[in-house]
Amino acid sequence: MGPLRAATGLSVLLLAAGVVLRQSQEPKELWGYVQVRNKAHMFWWLYYANNPTKAFTELPLILWLQGGPGASGCGFGNFEEIGPLDKEMKPRNTTWLQAASILFVDNPVGTGFSYVDDCSLFAKNLSTVVSDMMVFLGEFFTRRTEFQTIPFYIFSESYGGKMAAGISLELHEAVQKGTIKCNFMGTALGDSWISPLDSVLSWGPYLYSTSLLDDNGLAEVTAVAKEIMDAINKNQYGLATELWGKAEDVIEENTDNVNFYNIMNKEVPEMKSSEQENLHLGLYQRLVRNMHKESLDELMNGPIRKKLKIIPDCVKWGGQSRDVFENMAEDFMKPVIDIVDQLLAASVNVTVYNGQLDLIVDTMGQEAWIRKLKWPNLDQFSKQRWKALYVSPESTETAAFHKAYENLAFFWILKAGHMVPSDQGEMALKMVRMVTQQQQ
Repeated sequence: MGPLRAATGLSVLLLAAGVVLRQSQEPKELWGYVQVRNKAHMFWWLYYANNPTKAFTELPLILWLQGGPGASGCGFGNFEEIGPLDKEMKPRNTTWLQAASILFVDNPVGTGFSYVDDCSLFAKNLSTVVSDMMVFLGEFFTRRTEFQTIPFYIFSESYGGKMAAGISLELHEAVQKGTIKCNFMGTALGDSWISPLDSVLSWGPYLYSTSLLDDNGLAEVTAVAKEIMDAINKNQYGLATELWGKAEDVIEENTDNVNFYNIMNKEVPEMKSSEQENLHLGLYQRLVRNMHKESLDELMNGPIRKKLKIIPDCVKWGGQSRDVFENMAEDFMKPVIDIVDQLLAASVNVTVYNGQLDLIVDTMGQEAWIRKLKWPNLDQFSKQRWKALYVSPESTETAAFHKAYENLAFFWILKAGHMVPSDQGEMALKMVRMVTQQQQ
């Protein structure tokens, strides 16, 4: 296990009284690498909470996990969604730092500024992703003792939700055993890839109900969805991933290239001819490359790289992201509903939140896998009436609906696509405060 190497975003201050140099307060940000396996290096970036009336010790710590697999939380989640600055380096009014400290981690290894020295070391399954994160979290909480007692939550998006489920269960057990010292309070699964099949089976009905498919298109999408279901039922997960790519092609052909992250937008096709022959490349382009747009790429490999100062010369932000995705292809379509059941059974707080306009992980699919839970309190949860939420007491526009029972909660976020904080920043911040049990 390598040391938790850290750099700080604040320089020490020169006191007027003399030549003594010291730091007057906790640094606002830290970053560094943890070697989670020999020759496998995970990059992390921590921002301390920035609230005018509360110290960071009075607010929770949130670990943010991006999707893909292979999309960078330190890049996309930070500068496009919830960090203090946007990609134009301007302050974000809806940064989650108002409500929590945020720990971004580029995982699995090879994502973002994380890297491996040997191509055989990329994670190939959820088990390896989880074990790597346990090494990181063990090291982080050992070194950053100020966070050991602060309420700790894992928030996630897309494939990050699948990883969050596995990591949360392992972390809960580690805390129970005393092998990791932290105050783990729960996990939030945002537009999460918990049950790929339930998402796929709902694509046709969802698009049809929103007038984005006609009868013929619905029949074609339903047919390829059944092919995927057959492959999964036969445990042919690699084939299911390839067919999943085919299903997206069928949808694009029938919808005039609807955007999978927000059905109100249109996707401009980038790949044609020979590139489309590589199914993994096509999937990678939709799921990961979409979060490495040129402007963000230039920011991360330019000004941010210079600021961080610790990125090895041989490492380019996002340079190994395609390898990350391709190595996880066999694991991609496997469900983790059983892990969510285990979390609920262990009394871990689980929040599910989803954007109304998301297609790739549509809300109908999320509701479908929740109905499959074996959790004894599912009937009571289902009987609860949802409650309308507004971003402020003065607002009259419904921003979301919410329902909760015991340790399961669901947020239906209106007018949001796959990236909820990007589309509905105020509501996302309100949700964070509700999940982390802060007063509104």
